Amino acid sequence: MAVRPVLRLPEAVLTRVAAPVAGVGAEAVALAEDLVDTMRASPACVGLAAPQIGVSLRAFVVDVSGHKKAERHHGELVLFNPVVLVSEQPTVAREGCMSVPDLTGDVPRASRVVLRGLTPTGDDRVLELEGFEARAVLHEIDHLDGRTFLDRVAGHDAVFRRKVYR
Repeated sequence: MAVRPVLRLPEAVLTRVAAPVAGVGAEAVALAEDLVDTMRASPACVGLAAPQIGVSLRAFVVDVSGHKKAERHHGELVLFNPVVLVSEQPTVAREGCMSVPDLTGDVPRASRVVLRGLTPTGDDRVLELEGFEARAVLHEIDHLDGRTFLDRVAGHDAVFRRKVYR
């Protein structure tokens, strides 16, 4: 549908807990399409949450299928009202974010997650995620909870200026 601008900190919507999606109808499907289009138009982007495009609703898209760190994946995932059922096997790894474009950080996150959410067709779905895909989904869920990776870095010395390659 549309490629939308990605908001950056300190935009207020990025620090608020997003509201649940009331029902999966035409508006939710349009939001999902905008999330996918915006993610696809953004180089190296593997996920995007609705608050990042200015919509304070619990919706995100993740697709790590083309990423070198993704050993296993489910392809393109669009979920509404996600709930983490299981979160285990924490590990620390580097993360970046389109809403914090100049920094990266070492962030501890679970490397195995069981998640429940609604699909764009309104179906309830339960997913088991591992590794990089689990990290990407948890990163997007943080956006739904008004957090960025900066709220979870492994310490004050775990934030770095993003490297720019030419």
